[in-house]
Amino acid sequence: MKRIAILIFFVFVSSVQLYSQYDKQQFYARGRQLLVEGKYPQAIEMFNILAQIDSLNYDAFFLRGIAKYNLGDFFGAESDFNTTLRKNPIYTPAYHYRAITLSRTGKYDLALKDLEAAVDLRPSYTGLYFSRGVTFFLSQQFEKAISDFNRFLKYEPKVQDAYLNRGAAYLYLGDTTKALDDYNTAINLNRFEPEGYIRRSRVFQMKGMNREALEDLDKAIQLDSSNTFAYFNRALIRYNSKDIKGALTDFDIVLKEEPGNALTLYNRALIRSQIGDFNNALDDYDKVLEVNPNNVLAFYNRAALFAQLGRWRDAVDDYSKAIKLYPDFANAYMNRSFAKTRIGQLSSAKSDYETALRKIREYKATVSDSAGKLAFADTTKKYDNLLSLDADFAKKDFDNDLLQHKDVDIRLKSMYKIASVESSGDKLAVEHFYYNPKVASFLASLPYKSDFISAPVSAGVSDVKLVENRADVSDDLVLFGTAISQSVKKQFNAALESYNKAIEKNKNEALFYLNRGVLQADMIEFISSMESNVRVLTLDNAGAARAKVQDGTVKSYDYSAAIRDMQKAVSLFPELPYSYYNLGNLYSLSNNLPEAIKQYSKALEIYPYLAEAYYNRGLVLIYLKDKDKGCLDISKSGELGVKEAYSVIKKYCTDTKY
Repeated sequence: MKRIAILIFFVFVSSVQLYSQYDKQQFYARGRQLLVEGKYPQAIEMFNILAQIDSLNYDAFFLRGIAKYNLGDFFGAESDFNTTLRKNPIYTPAYHYRAITLSRTGKYDLALKDLEAAVDLRPSYTGLYFSRGVTFFLSQQFEKAISDFNRFLKYEPKVQDAYLNRGAAYLYLGDTTKALDDYNTAINLNRFEPEGYIRRSRVFQMKGMNREALEDLDKAIQLDSSNTFAYFNRALIRYNSKDIKGALTDFDIVLKEEPGNALTLYNRALIRSQIGDFNNALDDYDKVLEVNPNNVLAFYNRAALFAQLGRWRDAVDDYSKAIKLYPDFANAYMNRSFAKTRIGQLSSAKSDYETALRKIREYKATVSDSAGKLAFADTTKKYDNLLSLDADFAKKDFDNDLLQHKDVDIRLKSMYKIASVESSGDKLAVEHFYYNPKVASFLASLPYKSDFISAPVSAGVSDVKLVENRADVSDDLVLFGTAISQSVKKQFNAALESYNKAIEKNKNEALFYLNRGVLQADMIEFISSMESNVRVLTLDNAGAARAKVQDGTVKSYDYSAAIRDMQKAVSLFPELPYSYYNLGNLYSLSNNLPEAIKQYSKALEIYPYLAEAYYNRGLVLIYLKDKDKGCLDISKSGELGVKEAYSVIKKYCTDTKY
């Protein structure tokens, strides 16, 4: 991802006044310096403060949008640029950078409208033509892209990236001569930038000039030994030049740096199969499918490998999975037919054979192809060629992104409970924090410093020393404190008994029920971890409320008792946001995701700065395929300080195809 640069010469400093004791100019200068240093989360904190003390300062939102963009938070950046333009509708940089952001999320029409608006406001700003050229390129309007790059280069003839981009546009139009000219110019402008050599090697390869292509890639690697794209391309050329060992070595280097690169794993699996390294090839296919379970060709080729090894049932299973993903895959039917004959399933094999022939006839009836290339109806094709980044099946016949990385477990933020805490230091007056007099009174009545927390209590704080014989501490509070101490030590049964006794003595204290509900959920999580060594607070493809055990089955857990306690807390103390937030988690764990969203929303209505509620609601929305709303929620949680938000954004909210 290209970072948005901080263009100081047109980021205007707003007129600054001192607001109370806060120096707005200091926050502005510090935030901008953090941007320059690449410390984007810290920069966001500065601009948050600036926006709070001066809501009319459009620069604060604009610069925060740049910080979010550079963290991969395109939805959040777009929102901030929207705010900037509401506050200042003629602010050209906001149109420019919103256009860049929109193009990153595939909204090319909107991006082009913004660029048109920016050009109308500042037609002399040549950088707009570069950005519009990129947007035209991404939207596959290559002639228009070339026109804009021409216009840009008329005024800025020394910018290497413009030649590289124009060369790529020429290449997509099939003009290798002009593409080669542009790449040569780019290299002459900067002989120490590897990208020019990598691009030029692609043209040499297309022309069959493998020696020249290898020389360019060797030069690119000499300039940047960590450039995995150069190694990947060199592996393809070495393979085509019959240098199998060299190709494998290059793929190994790529995978050392990017172990989840499915396209490289797939190619290495093909080579290993071809040289008889079957076990390692199977390992590679397994990893490909772990990363991308919808990769049709991985199932298809692994099935062929199983057939070579005489594992006919496994072959049938993989051919079946390929057919499920791509029902018109005649070749897979044909091969599955053969595999079924080897295990005695003759009737089913005959049916598969007839299905394959029918699909071939159907395809021939609808497609005119004089060369006889009948796509996946061609039963003579092996589909065992190495794939480049623009493989035909990745663009058209299969909806795959082979370069995605393996999903990582993303836990919901923990539930809130009252626990003993150490002093966390003074807060800035401009920071938002939850205050309720009823909560404050309850916490003040406890014989130790306590607060609502969602993070696990540290061992040093967990050993609560209660003064049981203090006259001003009631028995129910003593029991409550004892339960807190026991739960931290994972003495769950004893803690539950202490909470029960506390509630018996005071049935109207909402916070007793809240903590007991959290304890019961913690008990389930602990039990599940002992049974299956998994973390249950995980959103995965099996459902938010389920834990995958090691044998592949799915086990559900009963959170009804915890939900009843949390509902009781809500009924006794309806203005407390943490009870609704906790209910959101419990409903997520119970796989009632619509109700989880409803509860998170209630928590945010009461307390709009509950960052964890935005984060968890965002995860649930993304899981339910409502990506735009989910990513905006995750962005808001990052803005409010949830550090994990930006790794989630990079995983789920960034369009990685461009």
